[in-house]
Amino acid sequence: MTTYLNRTLLLALSVTVVALSVTVVATSLAAVAVPAALAAPAESATAVPTLMWRSCALPGGPAGQECADLPVPLDYTDPDGPQLTVAVSRVRSDRPGARRGTLIVIPGGPGSAGVQRLTQKGAALQKELAGAYDLVGLDPRGVGGSTRANCGLDEEDRYMTTLRSWPAPDGDITENVARSRRTAEACARNGGAVLRSFSTANEVRDIDRFRQALGEEKLSAWGVSYGTYVGAVYAQKYPRHTDRWVLDSTGDPDPSRLERGWLANMAQAADDRFPDFAAWASDPAREAERLRLARRPQDVRPLILSLAAELDRQPKETTTAGVALTGNRLRQALQSALYSDSSFGQLAELVVAAQDPAVTPVLPPELAYPLPDQDAAVMVAVICNDVRWPASVASYRRAVAADRADHPLTAGMPANITPCAFWKNGPTEKPTRITAEGPSDILMIQNLRDPATPYFGALRMREALAGRARLVTVDHGGHGVYLGNGNACGTGKVTTFLTTGVRPDRDTFCAD
Repeated sequence: MTTYLNRTLLLALSVTVVALSVTVVATSLAAVAVPAALAAPAESATAVPTLMWRSCALPGGPAGQECADLPVPLDYTDPDGPQLTVAVSRVRSDRPGARRGTLIVIPGGPGSAGVQRLTQKGAALQKELAGAYDLVGLDPRGVGGSTRANCGLDEEDRYMTTLRSWPAPDGDITENVARSRRTAEACARNGGAVLRSFSTANEVRDIDRFRQALGEEKLSAWGVSYGTYVGAVYAQKYPRHTDRWVLDSTGDPDPSRLERGWLANMAQAADDRFPDFAAWASDPAREAERLRLARRPQDVRPLILSLAAELDRQPKETTTAGVALTGNRLRQALQSALYSDSSFGQLAELVVAAQDPAVTPVLPPELAYPLPDQDAAVMVAVICNDVRWPASVASYRRAVAADRADHPLTAGMPANITPCAFWKNGPTEKPTRITAEGPSDILMIQNLRDPATPYFGALRMREALAGRARLVTVDHGGHGVYLGNGNACGTGKVTTFLTTGVRPDRDTFCAD
């Protein structure tokens, strides 16, 4: 849910997906003009493409996985004009007699690959859903095997700690402002019409085009993080084509803020989640692992804050030449680690190494290396194309100062300026408002202590959907609940809904 929101994205971007890639459309498309608005056309506006499937099964993934290339219009108001390619994938039901439909896996991000996520989760879904569905996924525009675009960003501007606007140690945002401006200018200069087409609205249209190509009247869905917003917009735009719809780890759908609001909410979300790490890091069980950071949970937070401040003053060399462990890299490592209990050990190792003069810390890959330009481009483009962000630099200075005081763990980053403040031409179209109009076929599942899409934001989605949805609240920490950072109770509720159509009669709670 990015976003800038999603640790799954950070890991996925460091993995090569060439084996699942397809030939992208010629770069001459970048010169095509983009209309001021991209209105949704009639469904019959263009012929439905035929998908030519080929094997793309990989070791560790589901057997029989297939891939294809789906042509989609660059601009849906000109359906017969220039076309882009969207990479799609499927895993057929391994129990045809039990099959009841098709379920699409909608990845997070913006910037995560649906084809790769299907490879990662396909086998687990097959086991859990007992053949009830053909499983499908797609790489959104700009991602994986789909048509991509470049911004031409300098290497220094493509590290996670620069793509995310971490203020200077004293809270100054001057460099963040300069970087955001040059990033926006580079994307406007080099991205062209293809980059301008990267948006939630177009991902939703591409999903419906995929549905038509599959010959399905309805789809079921499992959307995670940012994918829940994509799923909610699809359910709003195409309600009669939704079957059983799962939204897993959801953000606030307020159309005036969208990704900006999701980013801002991460400050309080980190505070809500941190006690889980503090309890883990102070547990006597960590002694044997040499990862016990403090004897009491309440001592872990001041230790982290003090160490970050020390690294602000004197960064420490790492095993990656030229990339030091700074205070902001430690803060980003913390924010990423909060996504899953399984990452706590890696963070603790980094903290221990940072405190030991005799040890050279090892950075996780997502902090040690810059992202490829195309990956950085789509991350930036979607959040800036979706909604207009404030342009006043002074307003960001004030917001960062207040946020740093209220939430020292994130040090003002969630409130800071991004390239969207300088984005050329603004959003491509008006954001979708999520409402209660449509069938009651949505199940939301949400951890109480989610560091990326906090519970209080998910309640706003629940309120917007009203009678269309039920909410399963899980007393757990981490991001991505179903088949991930949840528990047996929550998993069972989702599986029961997808396999039988039965939801809880009312919003329900799963104790940990």
